[in-house]
Amino acid sequence: MMTTKRAPRAQVVPAVIVAGASLSPIAYLVVQSTSRGVRPFVDEIIQQRTAELLTRSLLLCASVTVAAVIIGVFAAWVTTLAGLRGKVAWTVLFSMPLAIPSYISAFTWVSWMPSLSGFAGAFIVLTFACFPYVMLPVMAVFSRIDPSHEEVAMSLGRSPLITFFVVTLPQARRATLSGALLVALYVLGDFGAVAVMRHEVFTWVIYGAYRSGFNPTRAASLSLVLLVLALALTAAESQARGKQDKGVSPVRTLLRSGQSLAKVRALAAAVSTVIIIPSVGVPVISVVSWLQRESTRRVDTSDVVSSAMTSFGIGVAAALFCLLAALPVALMSVRHPSRLSRMLSAATYVTHSLPALVIGISVVYLGIRAVTPLYQELPMLVFAHVILFIPAMVTTLETAIEKSPVRLEEISASLGSSSVATFIRVTLPLALPGLLAGSALTMLAAVKELPASLLLLPTGWDTLSTDVWRFAAVSDYAAVAPPAITIIVLAAVPTAILGALSSIKFKSDS
Repeated sequence: MMTTKRAPRAQVVPAVIVAGASLSPIAYLVVQSTSRGVRPFVDEIIQQRTAELLTRSLLLCASVTVAAVIIGVFAAWVTTLAGLRGKVAWTVLFSMPLAIPSYISAFTWVSWMPSLSGFAGAFIVLTFACFPYVMLPVMAVFSRIDPSHEEVAMSLGRSPLITFFVVTLPQARRATLSGALLVALYVLGDFGAVAVMRHEVFTWVIYGAYRSGFNPTRAASLSLVLLVLALALTAAESQARGKQDKGVSPVRTLLRSGQSLAKVRALAAAVSTVIIIPSVGVPVISVVSWLQRESTRRVDTSDVVSSAMTSFGIGVAAALFCLLAALPVALMSVRHPSRLSRMLSAATYVTHSLPALVIGISVVYLGIRAVTPLYQELPMLVFAHVILFIPAMVTTLETAIEKSPVRLEEISASLGSSSVATFIRVTLPLALPGLLAGSALTMLAAVKELPASLLLLPTGWDTLSTDVWRFAAVSDYAAVAPPAITIIVLAAVPTAILGALSSIKFKSDS
């Protein structure tokens, strides 16, 4: 194994700059929230109104997380252990909510049920949007569970249902908690669904404080509360996970299809259909049906194409710069592990707890105060997207670089190649699949992103997401349909591939 040596300055300097940029939203929040002094900041935090927002946000977060965990675990059971035919198809269908942005889903529900609003509406939309975050990691565990534990439990007279809850499910505890954390952070940071449903939680009020009342100090103060809440949830999840799940090994599981009764399989298929209808059926059918409505404006195909090209261009730029920013951090973390590299890597993950809305406001402040010529220009929006999506990119690159054998790099270096040449000729080709996957996911995330785009998109520019928001705000759903369908189609293809590959991979592991 290659001896750990100090990272070259060519990696350290860019990594430090990237870490500093990732932490800049935190710095903005602290500076802005205390701009009038510490006492006004404390008074803002201890208001009864803030306590009400905290209660509303926590209630929605807890309710959606519990419901998403129940549905996600059930979906994982259906796709791995229930013995249903067409596991790949079921996995793809269950994964499809990931392709539908929450704001589009919310608009489809409101157009179908105009009276739906408040907590109930936000709960429905976010639950059916988030359960795949639980399903996918739990699928990975269920597909690799050692069946001997279940055999012992059933030999002692336990029913299959009791065996599942007492033996099988506990082995997926870490995966379930990790998925639950992703759901909780998503709900805390969501803006589109709660705004459409007019449910007053932190993100909607923060946007209103900034946009309508132009009260950046209140927006920053509430954002700090939201950040602390998100970090507390992350710490709690880390404590709850404990040690690695035991009893999980890559051995062949029992043939569930032979053990499952026909009635159980029929019931599983029926419940699965009930889940897929509101999570995928309602949004897709509603968006397609909007094409039949009359619009108050003429929908020009060229405008849709122009918005799609703008979205695609911004997505490509965000993916490229995110890749370049994440690369030195990931290389230091994997090839030169040290306290500094761990700190720099951790700094990029802090933004994972921040909603896109908060990061967008932070970048607006930076543009106004520090780089005025770039305010309301494309580079600021791309910069916001880089901060938003760099945690996922760093994780992807670290995994990809780890798969590149260190020995090959040592051989290249022993033959006289420089570190740059070794990276280009050896490391990069081996890590290329991971780099491309991370870039593709970042590009799609940037195409669907809404809050930062609303704040930072240059004047006169339109993207697919802002078109959806602008037309749906006046209930012109016929005009919403083309950009909404385009977003869903763009995201559906890679999501379907992800679901299919996950099902095939888990099946081969079991």
